[in-house]
Amino acid sequence: MKVFCGRANPTTGSVEWLEEDENYDYHQEIARSCYADMLHDKDRNVKYYQGIRAAVSRVKERGEKAIVLDIGTGTGLLSMMAVTAGADFCYAIEVFTPMACAAVKIVEKNGFSDKIKVINKHSTEVTVGSDGDMQCRANILITELFDTELIGEGALPSYEHAHKYLVQEGCEAVPHRARVYAQLVESKRMWSWNKLFPIHVQAEDDEKIIVSPSEMENCPGVPSVYDIQLNQVPRSDFTILSNVVTMFSMDFSKQVNSASTYYTVKLDPIKSGMAQVILSWWDIDMDPSGTIKCTMAPYWVQPTCNDVQWRDHWMQCVYFLPNEEPVLQGEDVYLTAYRDEYSMWYKIQKASKTDVGSCVCSCQAHLLWNRPRFGELNDQNRTNQYIQALKTVLKKDSICLCISDGSLLPLLAQYLDAKQVFTVESSAVSHCLMEKIFKANKLGDKIKIIEKRPELITSSDLEDKKISVLIGEPFFTTSLLPWHNLYFLYARTALASHLTNSVAVLPQSASLYMMVVEFKVRWLELYYTFCVIASLC
Repeated sequence: MKVFCGRANPTTGSVEWLEEDENYDYHQEIARSCYADMLHDKDRNVKYYQGIRAAVSRVKERGEKAIVLDIGTGTGLLSMMAVTAGADFCYAIEVFTPMACAAVKIVEKNGFSDKIKVINKHSTEVTVGSDGDMQCRANILITELFDTELIGEGALPSYEHAHKYLVQEGCEAVPHRARVYAQLVESKRMWSWNKLFPIHVQAEDDEKIIVSPSEMENCPGVPSVYDIQLNQVPRSDFTILSNVVTMFSMDFSKQVNSASTYYTVKLDPIKSGMAQVILSWWDIDMDPSGTIKCTMAPYWVQPTCNDVQWRDHWMQCVYFLPNEEPVLQGEDVYLTAYRDEYSMWYKIQKASKTDVGSCVCSCQAHLLWNRPRFGELNDQNRTNQYIQALKTVLKKDSICLCISDGSLLPLLAQYLDAKQVFTVESSAVSHCLMEKIFKANKLGDKIKIIEKRPELITSSDLEDKKISVLIGEPFFTTSLLPWHNLYFLYARTALASHLTNSVAVLPQSASLYMMVVEFKVRWLELYYTFCVIASLC
């Protein structure tokens, strides 16, 4: 059997589909996932085992056999915990075939094959009955279907189906419940990951300001979560405007409804400010009494921040409000969390009425630029470095070509008096967005956009002119890792026939740095961090 795997070519910037045979090594894919991080999350593992052991004991005390259903078993760890805790039998469901094969081997090696059946299916395809995958319904439901947003991996539809078809009514569930928390904050740093701020350009004798189109300023953005390690964010980067509130909770031992809904709570702002961002996280109770708790709360909410469990598979959430809103200390503010089967988004209102509409990007910037990219473009110090570099090479007769996706460098070059500026945009979305930005800054007729890949550019695209200044940040939307931006070198080579003999190229060089770091946490003793620094000198 042949399989096709997508790979980004860092040289050409394109995604290529490579044919692999049945011996394709999925171990690489698994190793790069979060499996190892989960397996070495000691706090998670201890809490799960305590919850599983308590659930098995409650079933045994009722005089029943403990039949476990483990959805999303992965390596089979939680199923083996259940059998170790005294479960009579466990059905371990895993849809990802290479992982299911690994689970079979792990279960067998640890001597649990007679009590654990690994089922390589999606849980919604599992059948119960004498001829089914399961002989009977389970009375203990174990799951680890959660992501940073709690519901993003399809936990709700899986729970809904399991309660209807796979487990007994009133079953024990581990975890038993989950709660989602929210806190309203003002943060210029985080807001810069969502909106384009005015950018100052100091030209010869005056200052220019790059502004965003009005539709970008008024755009509600996209509702998708930005997962982040809030424990690494200093408190000086945000101002807390409200206390922590519980937005909603879910009892996993009962029927779960995956249909879209919303939850509204009343906030009492503890400080006046500009409401911009919702910080959110969740916790889970492994038992009905809530004595076994696993929390994702950031350090300023924890009773002690000295030994907070490090996790990459579960972090905290940043949600951007559709627009920033002023709030006053003591006034009534209503915060609403909306959710569908897989995602959440937030809005605030001054009245309790609820607008159930979703946030949809209308400006296209949020479709082209991700959150870190917004942050780059809003970094005035970074912009100033580009300005200083451009000033060293631009002349009154310079013909300039920019080959970065969705870049503001063409505006900088035009403001610094280049004779002619061309810019390459490889997609229709980036072409449309940059056209709007150029028009908003009254440069629509001065900067020519070429919607092509650099290697396909012809002399007619450049109006038969030779390029004397070739610039890039470099940034390309196809780049997955920093050094993929070395695509700039490939593009520069492909454009050689269109360049003057004395062409100035920025960046002029790149350096690859490696640093060895010892980490305190997890199984890693050594971790290699690579970064590419493009030198603009």
